[in-house]
Amino acid sequence: MLDINFIKENKEIVKKGMIDKGEKDSSLVDQVIAKDEEWRSQVHKVDALRSESNAKAKQIGALMGQGKKEEAQAIIAETSKDKDTIKQLEEQLKTLQEEREELLLRIPNVPHPSVPVGASENDNETFATWGEPNKEEWRKPHWDIVERYGWVDFERGVKVTGAGFPFYVGPVAQLQRALINYFINEAGDAGYTELQAPYFVNEDSARGTGQIPDKEDMMYVVPRDEFFAIPTAEVPVTNFHRDEILSEEQLPVKYVCYTPCWRREAGSYGKDVRGLNRLHQFDKVELVKIVKPEESYEELESLRLHSEKLLQALELPYRTLLMCTGDMGFTQTKKYDLEVWSPGQQRWLEVSSCSNFESFQARRMQLRYRKEEKKTEMVHTLNGSALALPRVVSAILEAYQEENGKVRVPEVLKPFLGRDYL
Repeated sequence: MLDINFIKENKEIVKKGMIDKGEKDSSLVDQVIAKDEEWRSQVHKVDALRSESNAKAKQIGALMGQGKKEEAQAIIAETSKDKDTIKQLEEQLKTLQEEREELLLRIPNVPHPSVPVGASENDNETFATWGEPNKEEWRKPHWDIVERYGWVDFERGVKVTGAGFPFYVGPVAQLQRALINYFINEAGDAGYTELQAPYFVNEDSARGTGQIPDKEDMMYVVPRDEFFAIPTAEVPVTNFHRDEILSEEQLPVKYVCYTPCWRREAGSYGKDVRGLNRLHQFDKVELVKIVKPEESYEELESLRLHSEKLLQALELPYRTLLMCTGDMGFTQTKKYDLEVWSPGQQRWLEVSSCSNFESFQARRMQLRYRKEEKKTEMVHTLNGSALALPRVVSAILEAYQEENGKVRVPEVLKPFLGRDYL
């Protein structure tokens, strides 16, 4: 959520940011400013009437002391009416505040000046590349490999739950576990504290990180308990310090967390969803940072580099995209996507997003830190996938397959799997 004072002082920048992010109408900015002025006017009325009522209350005591009971009773009657009026105005004030809040929640974050302006994924910029994409025609897509060995059971997943909820069997289940352990160990070595987080969150948590109101249709809901199944560990982990004031000495806070993730992914069809490309339940190791505002963009680059180094260690060619405004999302100020090369499909597959939200999430969560001069300030929050599992698994299966059908184990995973071939 943007600060109302920032919106008022930078109205045209906020409007441009909305349009650049794909919003068709920026009138929300004018609406929230008008609502804020209405709210402030109401605050002034309540304060003035309360001050007037307090002054009258002092008169009552003086009049009583002078024996002027009739005059005192008249003022008592006035103050009684004032109390009723103040109560009504305070109820109106609460409604105005809620309406202003609802409008603020619908205004997206403003893109950083370094973000390219564009309408779709076609306008993203290639920021970096590593490795040479393998173009050998004999390489099979991962769904052929796992079908041959029975390593992923899609049909039984459909029977037990539905499409997008596969079973991992034997070596691929072990491969996933090895990757999770490897990613967590690497994060630990880089100074991240490991968390085990809840898999379900309440509405306040979903609102805090920006899933509400924006991505409700993408989330699985448990209506009876008013819970949401997490779409990513970002949600519970970033909310870990919600409504807290951290000390300056605590920053930066860095967490790593493995969780399964659930996304409805409505409207996804065709080759994009075949095999492990797009699932409703998948595993992911997430990194979350809570940092000082002046350090957040330096921290974003180190977050990106950490995820890139994992792909380099796995010897998987990848490219890093700087996302344009129209393909960046509601909450981010700047975002990188890492895409791994899939030699069996001859295409790029996203395996990580690394994002800076500045104070957008922190303001929703009222997450602050106390500076040396004892003032409090909103922190900046960041997160990144390090990494999302299904497409990394599919890229390994396709990149490490041999013509005889065997699939080698990446060197860095051999200590976890204890063998050379899956």
